Amino acid sequence: MTQDIDALTKELRNLQEHYAMRSLSSKRRMMLAQFLRGIAFGLGSVLGATVVVSALVYSLSQIDFIPILGDWANEIIQIIEPPTGE
Repeated sequence: MTQDIDALTKELRNLQEHYAMRSLSSKRRMMLAQFLRGIAFGLGSVLGATVVVSALVYSLSQIDFIPILGDWANEIIQIIEPPTGE
């Protein structure tokens, strides 16, 4: 039993000396790490959404068998734009 406790104590000391534990022991370092993590997550989300939306729009633009949508969009544009020349 004593050997188990000694081994556990030794492992806890090794864990406390580990770089990750030392770097996160300070509140300032931990806040900086979380801030940088948040920036990376936000940037990755924006870039990922941009790629997905652009691929979706490109894919939909290649579909030629739905001419009704193009005609409908042109009608909406003509309704929205004021007549020129008046």
